[in-house]
Amino acid sequence: MWRALAFLALLAVAAYGATWVADHPGTVTIVWNGYEVATSLAIGLIGVLIAAILIGFIWAIVRGFITLPETLVRGSRDRRRAKGFSALSRGMVAVGSGDPLAARRHANDAERLLGAEPLTLLLKAQAAQISGDREAAEQAFQRMVNDPETRVLGLRGLFVEARRREDDASARAYAAEAARLAPSVTWANEAVLEAQCADGDWSGANETVERRASLGLIDKSTARRQRAVLLTAAAQEREAGEPEAATERVLKAVKLAPDLVPAAVLAARLMVRRGDLRKGAKIIEAAWRAGPHPDLAKTYLNLRTGDSVRDRMARAETLAKISSWHPEARLAMAQAAYEAREFGQAREALAPLLADRPTVRACLTMARIEEAEHGAGSGRTREWLSRAAHAPRDPLWIADGIASETWAPVSPVSGRLDAFVWKTPTELIAGPEAPHDEDATASEGVLAAPMPAAPAASSPKPMPVASPKADGAAEPKPATVLFPSAAKETAPVAAGMATAAAHPASGSTPVSPSPASGPLSAKSPTPVVFPPPKAGDTQPRRAG
Repeated sequence: MWRALAFLALLAVAAYGATWVADHPGTVTIVWNGYEVATSLAIGLIGVLIAAILIGFIWAIVRGFITLPETLVRGSRDRRRAKGFSALSRGMVAVGSGDPLAARRHANDAERLLGAEPLTLLLKAQAAQISGDREAAEQAFQRMVNDPETRVLGLRGLFVEARRREDDASARAYAAEAARLAPSVTWANEAVLEAQCADGDWSGANETVERRASLGLIDKSTARRQRAVLLTAAAQEREAGEPEAATERVLKAVKLAPDLVPAAVLAARLMVRRGDLRKGAKIIEAAWRAGPHPDLAKTYLNLRTGDSVRDRMARAETLAKISSWHPEARLAMAQAAYEAREFGQAREALAPLLADRPTVRACLTMARIEEAEHGAGSGRTREWLSRAAHAPRDPLWIADGIASETWAPVSPVSGRLDAFVWKTPTELIAGPEAPHDEDATASEGVLAAPMPAAPAASSPKPMPVASPKADGAAEPKPATVLFPSAAKETAPVAAGMATAAAHPASGSTPVSPSPASGPLSAKSPTPVVFPPPKAGDTQPRRAG
């Protein structure tokens, strides 16, 4: 549209000029070297135009001859770049498809044709990685580090290679340098945060979380939660030696995340130590409203040393009213009534939980009640112990497939912050049921009895698995440990639980416990062990 209008405007100007020349005739005289040429104005203008065209044509030919070498070089360079980018594209496809030979060939062609381009170095490094040549990959990434434009990319590659060879010190150094050069790089910030958490540098980790939130790398709610976890971890370390500093940090944590159970429990405990029983109770009640938890109930029932069993029953009833008789409140009420020897009231509190698939804790609580009333060898006690051996599991702290009785700020597997979640472990999927006889019952995976706490272990330990049958009628299932709150009270029940599970009411021969069974550390996370995968099932199963 605009081009058409411009053409019409130029045409109008030319027509106007021709008309003006025709209306104003004149003579043009040229005198040169004794010659005199006279012509009209129109012919003179036409001659000038023709001369200009000829001069321009001649100049174009001369200029073409002058610039011919440069044009040939530029064309060759353009063709090389086109071939180089084609090799680069094919190399990326080869890397994505997992073809190391083609990737290395195209990487060499791209480097030969393009030189030290950033993408060429990246392709060369990735080709070396999929070929298993770690040294060549590190050399390529080091070349990227030496170039200011690709320095962060090179640091990322060196960080990954250091992780692969388990060189944590170098990996941390690369991540810290990348975070300094580019504060908004997500992987570097996460690596720095993970390293600070692994070292127990909770203050430095808190600063890292605040910086990530200010840069918009994480949302505000996640930042508040992570800061609360870090403050709780710092308070746990200072609880014994620096109670005032621990109190200051844990109160900030409770303010940031009122539903964080470990923070609420620790804050209540420190408040009671300072004599502020009322504030400690309010913290527990606020966390209980957000989500009932057995640790909250245990702390709330034992807030004041020297309270009578009636006082604890009253506190349990308060929790029950706050949560509208949540299952955890009923278990706490049953425990308090059991300690008060009010067995009828304990049964009444547990009745709704026993109607449909009671969990292990509910069965063990009923077993304790029956044992206290009728003795450890009574049929009712043995019945509840047998039911506990096959009952659904209760919630545990779970992170990356590890189930633990105690909470931790980071995952023991991946080092991820705030990884532990309170939830029920995934139920094992059983195969076709074998005939229900004594031997089949004995070969079932038995829930290990609660045992006294041992010194904290440095790494998670799986629980021993029940010994398989001699005739091989049924395959044994690994055991998963569920921890009750009080080991002393359940010791007699636990002793009978393994026996009852090994030979239920039919009176078969007891199965001897494995000699390898020993006390489990109370503080170390306990892995949930799953049965070996069936044929064709290669996907690992994890808890939660």
